[in-house]
Amino acid sequence: MARRTENQYAPDTVSPPGETLLDILEERDMSQAELARRMGRPHKTINEIIHGKAAITPETALQLEHVLGTPASFWNNREQTYRAFLAAQAERERLQAYTDWACQFPINDMVKLGWIQRCADNVDQVRELLRFFGVASPVQWQKCWASPSAFFRLARTFDSQQQALAAWLRQGEVQAHQITCHPHDPDAFRRALKEVRQLTSASPEVFVDTLRDRCAGAGVAVVFVPQVSGARVSGATRWLSPDKALIQLSLRYKTDDQLWFSFFHEAGHILLHGKREMFLDHEDGSGEKEEEADRFAAECLIPGEALKGFLNQQVSDRYPSKRSICAFADDLGIAPGIVVGRLQHDGHIPFTHYHDLKRRFEWK
Repeated sequence: MARRTENQYAPDTVSPPGETLLDILEERDMSQAELARRMGRPHKTINEIIHGKAAITPETALQLEHVLGTPASFWNNREQTYRAFLAAQAERERLQAYTDWACQFPINDMVKLGWIQRCADNVDQVRELLRFFGVASPVQWQKCWASPSAFFRLARTFDSQQQALAAWLRQGEVQAHQITCHPHDPDAFRRALKEVRQLTSASPEVFVDTLRDRCAGAGVAVVFVPQVSGARVSGATRWLSPDKALIQLSLRYKTDDQLWFSFFHEAGHILLHGKREMFLDHEDGSGEKEEEADRFAAECLIPGEALKGFLNQQVSDRYPSKRSICAFADDLGIAPGIVVGRLQHDGHIPFTHYHDLKRRFEWK
């Protein structure tokens, strides 16, 4: 959720506290040399304070209070305000060079989804992105987010834009931190997956919260994050800590067979692969570990022996009927759309057939 901020006055310039000190000396007809003598400080130091070249330290503030009667807190606050202003000005000049960097992110989508605020000022937009990602500068963003530790199920024919993908991942991280999880327990997670499998026929109003609760009890945070322009990704898996894993899902393909296969695929990464592994699949999602996760998901949803038995029962030379598919899905305790997706993937029915058995999901 985007931050809510109050309008605050930000002055264009802040004078150094030395100017106030000079005004007080002139009012009292006291020279810099006299002030230096009374404070026991070199004349050069007083002159540098007046011209903003030297800071008023807490010790100096106390001495000014003794000599001039002006509270030390006044001088400390003036010095702090002035130095903060200088730091802000320096940061602004530094971030001005990164406005083109900010333009590479899907700002419109991120604002629409409530992840960040829209800023009229380009530098403020850079700052807003840095706050969202939790980094101090675009340099640190490059180090932290250009090569993130995650497993991706990317689109087979398109590369995902790095900035968009990083934004999607970060929002998943933000949401996951709001989920309290028990320490990760592989056996408990396997039991949770058996319960989750029974939810594939339920509506999102039922399965989303139950899915999160069951997985959180086994140390896995599950979050649903809408994809943004340029992030062609359906799911990702990573470890936020040794005891907490994250499964992040989008509704890229928006059908139940794709959603549930993606979930069990990511669950396979958690159970089959190491916590410290890092890899990014930009192209076709191929590779030994991706194939292992695919096999895990396929077997969890529709065991191979069960599918073989179903196909052997088909007496017609044509494709399995809708009726037989629904009966098979009912026997397995899963949604019929998942069976359709598996049969299409394995070439038993064309991709043009039986889409009406699949349920489509939309973001509210």
